[in-house]
Amino acid sequence: MKQTRKQRQKKKAAAPMQGLHKAASPKQMVLNSQVRDSSSKIIFDNHILCSQFLRDYVNLPYLKDVRPEDIEDVSEQYVTLFAEERNSDRVKRVHIGGGSPPFFLVSLIEHKTAPDYNVCMQLFRYMVYIWNAYEREAEGIRQGMSKRKDFLYPPILPIVYYEGAAEWYVPLNFRSRVREGNTFGKYIPDFEYYLVPLQGYSNEALMEKRDEISLVMLINKLQTTEDIENFRRLPGREIEAILQNTPEHLVDIIAKVLQAFLLKMNVPVLETEKLTDKVREKKMGELFADMEKMDIQAERRNTANAEKRADQAEKRAAEAQKHLEEAQLLSELTEKNSIKSIVELCQELGAPKAAAAEKLMEKMHLGQEEALEKTALYWKE
Repeated sequence: MKQTRKQRQKKKAAAPMQGLHKAASPKQMVLNSQVRDSSSKIIFDNHILCSQFLRDYVNLPYLKDVRPEDIEDVSEQYVTLFAEERNSDRVKRVHIGGGSPPFFLVSLIEHKTAPDYNVCMQLFRYMVYIWNAYEREAEGIRQGMSKRKDFLYPPILPIVYYEGAAEWYVPLNFRSRVREGNTFGKYIPDFEYYLVPLQGYSNEALMEKRDEISLVMLINKLQTTEDIENFRRLPGREIEAILQNTPEHLVDIIAKVLQAFLLKMNVPVLETEKLTDKVREKKMGELFADMEKMDIQAERRNTANAEKRADQAEKRAAEAQKHLEEAQLLSELTEKNSIKSIVELCQELGAPKAAAAEKLMEKMHLGQEEALEKTALYWKE
């Protein structure tokens, strides 16, 4: 069927946005230049780093010998049950001591860059889901298994990895989130989560671990210009000694963590590539040696200002689009009234339908088929 004039106008207006190279809005161009995922997520996605993290930063003797091969990622079973913004959380099944039953590790990471009072409830939801799933698995093996005296649910270790600069002053226990929690203490669930506050570790304390996770955390710890200056003072040979036997894929992960930080700070791409290349060349001790002093707070203000300008540009674009649509509507209304007037005038003068259609073709530049349709629409029988 032939398109109407209105449809042709809409198609013409939409044409620049079609195809693979759709034009991006100013806001999209700003956001697309930033790294959205927290670099801390990388720690728990890589089982070498995750095992180092558990051995070095969780004071639990049970984990002192945990190995990468003991860790199994089961996040997809649980994280997708929650809102989309939780997709950076991680759930691991950890096997310790050969044939011993596994325990579960729940880590909340990406969103914890500022104190969050509801973190206990987030963790509690995961714990309940994990125990329910474990019970269903047991019942699938043998019906009634969960009702037996010897059936036990697996332990769960809830961890919050906190990268924020402000002190974490949120209570660690679940009972603090329940009104009259102490009064009803023994009748309500209660647990504590394990907090790992990155800013609670000095650079020297991180370096003492002498493993790859310490380097990742040193980068994640960069918050201010002073932090970069402190990093510069670290013994370069000791840093490079850590990387001496590090496999290439792990070096690449450390480089990506640094890249995430640099791009977030709006460091120019060429400078970013230069610095990440130093990591890949295992020359991390020279990392910021040749870099001009960077005012991180200023970079953050620049980023915020760029986002503000993008928001304003988006609003102006939306207003312009609204005015365009209003103008198009007015034009269509004027055109409709003009077509109707021509048809009615031709009919009043006693002209045949065919003559009215020809007049529309002449005056309104319509095609023959569309002119006949409009004539039929407004012709009074």
